[in-house]
Amino acid sequence: MAPKADWFRRLWLPGLAFKAVVIGGGYATGRELVTFFMPSGPRGGMLGMALAMALWSAVCIITFMFSVQTGSRDYRTFFRHLLGPFWPAFEVVFFLGMIVVLAVFAAAAGAIGQAIFGWPILIGSLMLIGSIALFTTFGNESVERLFKYVSFFLYATYGVFLALSLTHFGGRISSAFVTDPRTEGWVTGGLSYAGYNVLAAVLILPVMRHLRNRKDALVAGLLAGPLAMVPAMLFFVSMTAFYPAIQNQVLPSDFMLKQLDIPLFRLVFQAMIFAALLESGTGQIHAINERIARTYVASGRKALSNRARFCITMAILIGSVFVADRIGLVSLIANGYRWLSFAALVIFVLPLMTIGLWRVCRHPPLSASTLVAS
Repeated sequence: MAPKADWFRRLWLPGLAFKAVVIGGGYATGRELVTFFMPSGPRGGMLGMALAMALWSAVCIITFMFSVQTGSRDYRTFFRHLLGPFWPAFEVVFFLGMIVVLAVFAAAAGAIGQAIFGWPILIGSLMLIGSIALFTTFGNESVERLFKYVSFFLYATYGVFLALSLTHFGGRISSAFVTDPRTEGWVTGGLSYAGYNVLAAVLILPVMRHLRNRKDALVAGLLAGPLAMVPAMLFFVSMTAFYPAIQNQVLPSDFMLKQLDIPLFRLVFQAMIFAALLESGTGQIHAINERIARTYVASGRKALSNRARFCITMAILIGSVFVADRIGLVSLIANGYRWLSFAALVIFVLPLMTIGLWRVCRHPPLSASTLVAS
């Protein structure tokens, strides 16, 4: 492997993968940014996002270091080292949470198809399911290429969005930051949002295979927070042009695009949201495939075939959509996300920042030969 590619995969790819899982079900539409950060005002919202970014980096650093030390390349191995015999607790939480998130992704993709092309919602949902199956079927290399190229598209789109917003609404944006100095609640907003999305750090363990040592883990973890949060900051700054009225918009991104009134860019932005949903859903399904694949190999069986990966992916995605239809998306979002955030704190963050941090500080990492074998 060329040194340049190796450098990119070791230091930048983990952060891009973390961003991929965070953004799809999160701030792509702007609704979560408005919910968690806009109540604190423009300045307070930026402070809250900076806090969440710092917390993400801190959790990613310890997660990546613990992964390197224990040779963990899938969540099952990771939690067997972290929680011992209680590791299945995470798998239960992950599966239940994944049903909620994937169901929301499918519904959002259906809404995009309906808004742009007038398609039935089912068409957009099926397109997302088929696209996720396509990328997860072919394993690590396929998934990593998706993270890389969608990231370029995503960062470019948010950059253009900010530039257009400054050009069209620059006076409104500066006025919002000057006239409203409130910052109340920014700590609560930052903590809540960070905890809500932090499970992404452990779902991207398959890309940890490129890390060589603790230094790589440290740098990759430091980069992960900014890589995931900078697009959100660009988006948030743009939305302040219509603060505080934008807090009442169900889809702030679509509201902003209508104000810009550039039909071609609106189409590009909606395509970016679909791509964000695709890479986020792919990251979660890939985490399951890699967990099953490593269990297969550990038990002496052959490597998991592409056909098996495809079947697993389709079963999970179709099952998630079925459950969402039976329970109802409104109920899933209202109750499922809150429950998932609390479970992530108890099962992941607290053990990681106590047991995990202690082991990283007190115990030497596994040898290089052991890491390669794992």
